Amino acid sequence: MTHRVERLALPAASPGCERFHLVHRFGAEGARPKAYLQAAIHADEIPGMLVLHHLLGALIAAERAGEIVGEVVVVPFANPIGLAQSLRGELLGRYEFAGGDNFNRGFPDLAAALEGRLDGRLGADAAANVAAIREAMIEAVAAMEPADEIGAQRRRLVGLACDADLVLDLHCDSEAILHLFVAEALWPGAADLAADLGCEAVMLADQSGGEPFDETFSRPWAVLAERFGPEVPIPPACLSATVELRGESDVDDRLATADAANLMRFLSRRGVLAGDPGPLPAPRCAATPLTGVGYVIAPAAGIVAYAKAPGDRVGAGETVAELVDPTAADAARIALASPTEGVLFGRARARLARPGDRVCKVAGPVALAGREPGRLLMD
Repeated sequence: MTHRVERLALPAASPGCERFHLVHRFGAEGARPKAYLQAAIHADEIPGMLVLHHLLGALIAAERAGEIVGEVVVVPFANPIGLAQSLRGELLGRYEFAGGDNFNRGFPDLAAALEGRLDGRLGADAAANVAAIREAMIEAVAAMEPADEIGAQRRRLVGLACDADLVLDLHCDSEAILHLFVAEALWPGAADLAADLGCEAVMLADQSGGEPFDETFSRPWAVLAERFGPEVPIPPACLSATVELRGESDVDDRLATADAANLMRFLSRRGVLAGDPGPLPAPRCAATPLTGVGYVIAPAAGIVAYAKAPGDRVGAGETVAELVDPTAADAARIALASPTEGVLFGRARARLARPGDRVCKVAGPVALAGREPGRLLMD
């Protein structure tokens, strides 16, 4: 099968305004394994779009060489709604202007959507159960009736990815090292992804809260396995993860080319592409619980003078930044300390903080008080 490109329109939000997704398809439809990759569901997070630009070139070359074994679906920009949201030269693509929704929240609960659709379709054969569940997912998504453009966008993306073996949602942070969010139930099975990408932090949570895109595809398998019990074997049939490609300003051909090559190596390791991926690189970090992430909060307004950079290891109570009061003649400063030991994996790009702003994020090895599953993500 040749490389196919589809232009899929969204319902117009106003007369004369039509937005669309471009979907790139490689390999035979229905071939296994199936990989789905998308970028910029938060439309102001640009690095992933450049990575997928390079990945598309690599996939076209792989197709010409006859190396595509499974099916690959690539959506280089997942959020045309957010890409259109520019105000005075600033791209504001994290929240929808119309209703204030976070574009990476509110995705449908596929396990709930399958209620009644699996009656009489599951049995003692795990592979047959996986196929039946994927078929039911496709049916459930097709039956959804979104009320608005953002709902139609969510349904579109879920419909493209719901039957995939691998789902990678490419994001970035403000200023950060390359890191990964993945379900605890998928670890250590996803360790090859982290190693191939060179992740410097990996955070685990089965339910982080807010219904983000990646958990739409990882959680149903665990929920259904628990619902039907051991008599009906249901394996975790989808490795779905959020990949954070460093910081907003890390839009660089050198980095993006290397990231695309690492993704190609991972797709080869998982059998989507032919060829020898070579030995698995040594892991660059241990996985830690998402409940162990500690936020450094600004207690007052001031200028942030960082003492630590993304990737630095810090101790509990260690100063990671100082908050400077620019109105004070005596150069008054407030030390901002890490609430946990671990790796500082992200920090705010803005250097002027307001009271309550999250200044830094530290991935620690143990759960922290007040960090509860279901309420773990920043809005």
